[in-house]
Amino acid sequence: MKILVIGGGGREHALVWALKKSRHNARIFCAPGNAGIAEMAECIGIKPYQIKELADFAETNGIELTVVGGETSLALGVVDEFEKRGLRVMGPSKKASRLESSKIFAKEFMSRHGIPTARFCTAASAEEAKKRLSEGEFGGPDSPVVVKADGLAAGKGVVVAKDRAEAENAIEELTGGVLVSKEAAEQILLEEMLIGKEVSLLLFADGKNYALMPPARDHKRIGEGDTGPNTGGMGVITDARLLSPEDLQKIVEEIIEPTLAGAEKEGSPFKGILFLGLMMTAEGPKVLEYNVRFGDPEAEAILVRLESDLVDVCDAIIDGTLDKMLLEWKDGCSAVVILAARGYPANPETGAVIGGLDIVKDHQSVIVLHAGTALNADGEVITAGGRVLAVTATASNLTGALHRCYKAVNEISWDGMYCRRDIGK
Repeated sequence: MKILVIGGGGREHALVWALKKSRHNARIFCAPGNAGIAEMAECIGIKPYQIKELADFAETNGIELTVVGGETSLALGVVDEFEKRGLRVMGPSKKASRLESSKIFAKEFMSRHGIPTARFCTAASAEEAKKRLSEGEFGGPDSPVVVKADGLAAGKGVVVAKDRAEAENAIEELTGGVLVSKEAAEQILLEEMLIGKEVSLLLFADGKNYALMPPARDHKRIGEGDTGPNTGGMGVITDARLLSPEDLQKIVEEIIEPTLAGAEKEGSPFKGILFLGLMMTAEGPKVLEYNVRFGDPEAEAILVRLESDLVDVCDAIIDGTLDKMLLEWKDGCSAVVILAARGYPANPETGAVIGGLDIVKDHQSVIVLHAGTALNADGEVITAGGRVLAVTATASNLTGALHRCYKAVNEISWDGMYCRRDIGK
């Protein structure tokens, strides 16, 4: 079976790893891939935003299943292009992807369907956003407020401001193209700051039916103790204790089922992977954001626990038969520690040779997934991005998974390597 995976980060390495285990004996292509992915798939030089070229490749090479890794391809309509040509592809349509590609669309969608979320308002300019703040909708000058860019921003378009002055500075940096592209911040979203514990819940969906994945918790900020700027994610854990059975039931009834029913009612049934970023508040679970694909590094932590055949899951999503599948998961917990390059997230250094990868291959229940790597002229693995490696481990409990993770982390090195030492704490 020929499979194409679109993307080149840690999430896509996890997808390739999981697809490689399939009973379908797959030959996997990855566009564009990375040094780690190249060990188990054929990397091709097409970028995730080259939608027509990706579809041409799939047609020409008889690709039987395409799995879309990231949000950029989905927002550009890769699924629509593939389906138009009669190609099998797993992911939501361009219309359904608006739940992530526009934070304002997502908030208004939640309002229309009674899905619990933070109070919010929108602004079409920096001036209007500051005016809304000054009107006191989110409290006085000392009140915290969340400032978000409307469009896709690789996890860097959200600022949790401790007061109005910090919020106004965030508005300037977002609209001025400092933190994200100017296109991503053409509109600004202001939200009340929710208090509680964050948790992520992902699910497979086929338009009507769904299957839940293990709950996860990401660590977004660069510094230990959750300090410093937001990143794409510095580590993640999966642990059933993150959500009680009562909380899970509430999320299903108040968030998941209304979201899927609302998407179908609005003519864009959701087929693919839906990611719920949640805050567990005193009033109950509320949605912080939707993503329309696996998170990164959530994918790494979740897919190492999936015991069902991922090819069969993808087929069920495409065919609308997810209700006929009973997904199986490895018991216990998992953990991911991200190894990042010096200067991340602002200006990561690249080109450093990575040592220790051969040593950790022998570690029990540990997989090192590549996020930002390449090969130099001598065939050595080098850093090629901000988040470089996702060290991933499973165990019967969280303490064991974290111990295995950090034991492997200590074997890997390069000049400027950085990681948080408090993941899961």
